[in-house]
This record gives sequence, C-alpha cells and structure tokens, in this order.
Amino acid sequence: MTKTGDRKVMKVLAGETVFPPPIWLMRQAGRYLPEYRATRASANGFLDVCYTPDLAVEVTLQPIRRFGFDAAILFSDILVIPDALDRNVRFVEGTGPLMDPISVEAIAALDPSRLHTHLAPVYETVRRLRSELPAETTLLGFCGAPWTVATYMIAGRGTPDQAPSRLFAMQHPEAFMKLLTLLAEMSADYLIAQIDAGADAVQIFDSWAGVLSERDFTRYSIEPVKYMVDRIKRERPGVPVISFAKGAGALLETYRAATGIDCVGLDWTVPSGLARKIQQGGAVQGNLDPLRMVAGGAALDEGIDEVLETLGAGPLIFNLGHGITPQADPENVTRLIQRVRSAQR
Repeated sequence: MTKTGDRKVMKVLAGETVFPPPIWLMRQAGRYLPEYRATRASANGFLDVCYTPDLAVEVTLQPIRRFGFDAAILFSDILVIPDALDRNVRFVEGTGPLMDPISVEAIAALDPSRLHTHLAPVYETVRRLRSELPAETTLLGFCGAPWTVATYMIAGRGTPDQAPSRLFAMQHPEAFMKLLTLLAEMSADYLIAQIDAGADAVQIFDSWAGVLSERDFTRYSIEPVKYMVDRIKRERPGVPVISFAKGAGALLETYRAATGIDCVGLDWTVPSGLARKIQQGGAVQGNLDPLRMVAGGAALDEGIDEVLETLGAGPLIFNLGHGITPQADPENVTRLIQRVRSAQR
C-alpha cells in the first residue's frame, strides 16, 4: 500500500521539489462539471450534499475519476461551523449563502457542544473517501478561517469589503474577539477530527483576509490561524497545514512565519518576485488566474507556463489562485493537466 510520504502532494508539503508539480484545483468538485450538476439536482439543497456521505463522497470523487488530480479535497463548505452553531445557514440559488446576522448577545449565547454530533456525517465522508481514493491520491480536509467565517456570521451574507464585520470589530471588540476565539477552537477541533477520520493534510481558507489593515490582519487573521496550527501540530504532529489568505499580498511572508503553516496558498495577484521570495520559506500553492480556465487556448497556456517558470524550480503544488468558476470548460482542465504534466525543466 502506498504510504502518505509517497504521495506527490505530501512530498511537496514536506518541502521537496517535485517536477512536474502535483496538481489539484480549488472547487474542483463543482458546477463546471455536468456530473456534479446531475448529483446536485438529486439532493434537497446544497447542505444536503454536504451532510449526506453517499452524495459528498460521489462529488468528491468525480473530478478524481475524470482528471486524475493528485489530491482530492473533501466536498463540504466553510459555513458548516456556523450551521453547527444553529445560525440558520441556508443556500439560496442565485444569491449564495445566507444566515441570521449575529448580535453581541447571540455571540455570548453560542453553544459549541453540537459540533461533532452535527458534523458526524462529514467525518464519515472523510473515512469513506480515504478507503475509496487511489492510494497515491492525497486527501485534504479543510475549514474556513475564523475571520472569514465570522464575516458571514456578522453580516449574514458576503459583502464586497466585509465592512459590517470590520465595523462590528471596532464597535464591539470584546464580543468580536470572543467570536474569533470560539471559531478558532471549534475549527481546530473540526480539522483534528477530519485528520483522525483519514485526511492526510488540511487547508484553511481565509477568503477575506485581503480586506484587513496590517494591524487587523495580525489580530484577526494571523493569531487565530496560529492558534489552530499550534493545536494541530501539538496534537497531530506531522500533519501538514496549507492556508490560503486571499488578497494578503505583501503580508504573506509574515503570515507564513507567524502561523507556522507548511504551505502558503497564493492568489493570482501575487507578483512573481514576491511569490519566489515566499517559496524560499517552503511549499507554495497556486496561482493561475481562474479566468484563464474560462478563456482557454493561448491565454490558458501562457498562464500555465508563467506559473511553472516562476515557481516550478521550488516546492510547488500547481493550483488556481482561487476556486474554479462554473463557466470553466472541463476540456480546459484536461488541457491544463496535460500541459503541466508534460512540462520539462
């Protein structure tokens, strides 16, 4: 049986340079795939897919069967944590995720005791995935970063610059830090449970890190993630942690050093010089512009070659700079994989 150390993604997470680099794509199981849309149509809403192991296993495996990615990522959502906190999370077609905006009083009353009971189906999905995936395929668990999850809980939805959450943090600092602390504790527990169920590595998504000032980035993004990473490293030593702090730019060097993560996710706006500098500290993941997956052709080829030229000489997991969009053509994914895997130094 293949050991985790023989998996290409795990080698890169350990700091090795593998060329051609291993590949997976954020949101690789999703609406751009006809088989996903068919499975989704059979369910009672998006969360039903997340909480039904038969469905979640199926949609996680779909892109592995079709494309042979080097990693599978658990099909779930970052908002299952507030759902476990009974925040009335719902997904509305054409609108996105909604929940009841949280108040200072409601933060004080949050009860994390349902976490593992509520998310037991997710753990079952992870267990089944590890047994059904090819031995050489890395299984990634994930969660949302406390700051990003908090923004949705406070506003009740995503907003362009997350102004409601930034204002809430200024006006109610004690309540806001209480919320971040609780989310960090629950998220660490959640990732550790995914590891125990069979995840080889985990990724933390801080999708809204880029709206924070430098000072707030330290308090609201770095510190909660550091707490989570410290817990994981202490309680499950040897399990790598990837974190994707979208939009953090020049702060990513500090982010890597301060949080202790094993791999830095890069979005497509990170300049090549900075990307190479960040890679000097260890593995990086990224960072093709997702729109090139829609454009295809020469635009796609050009973007692939640029990522390989910039980062291919060091430890790299080839990925997008954010999630693949529903408009992407699956044939462009095939083209991407073929071009990366046929690349020569």
